[in-house]
Amino acid sequence: MKKIFFTLSVIISIFCFAQKEFQPAGSEIIDTVEGDLDGDKIPERVVIYTTVDEGELGKIREIQIQKRSGGTWMILSKSRNAILESAGGGMMGDPYQETTIEKGILNITQAGGSSWKWGYTDKYRFQNSRFELIGHSSTYGRPRDYWTEVDFNLSTGQLNYNKEVENTAEYGKSKQETYIKKGLKIDLQNRNQKEPRKIILPKTKEEVYL
Repeated sequence: MKKIFFTLSVIISIFCFAQKEFQPAGSEIIDTVEGDLDGDKIPERVVIYTTVDEGELGKIREIQIQKRSGGTWMILSKSRNAILESAGGGMMGDPYQETTIEKGILNITQAGGSSWKWGYTDKYRFQNSRFELIGHSSTYGRPRDYWTEVDFNLSTGQLNYNKEVENTAEYGKSKQETYIKKGLKIDLQNRNQKEPRKIILPKTKEEVYL
């Protein structure tokens, strides 16, 4: 029993040291999650920090993927572009919802708005030595007006768009479209830009933002 307790204490101490070693000065941890992201059957640790640095919409967030190799910890990847700033949710404030790991895929969910609400989940896979965006699903709308749903598989290029309109007098008919858009190269480092990526669907002329 003492041996087990000692082993657990060593593991916890090593991890705590790794967190402190890599943690940006003055930052706070808002979430951590574990799971195998690179296929070696050894869990990585994903840590999300609120830094002391100010952006246009609150405190800048940093995500780190920490990997244990040979008894020591290292940073496999990190970014200050994948998680929105602390007040990026508009009237709802903090847009960060959750991060999960499922079958080797890193899922990051964020949301915000006021009467008009939006939310999205980004899906990243570790490939080509980086975490590439392979999927994006989003919703946007307001009750009694309309809701849009987007499901975009960046690996195949298939984008499914659905707009359910309740207030047809002001917003017209409901719309649906499937569009193939290949060639987008988005990863943790270049995810959110000052000017959002815009896709104009050729049939409905609806606009989709990434």
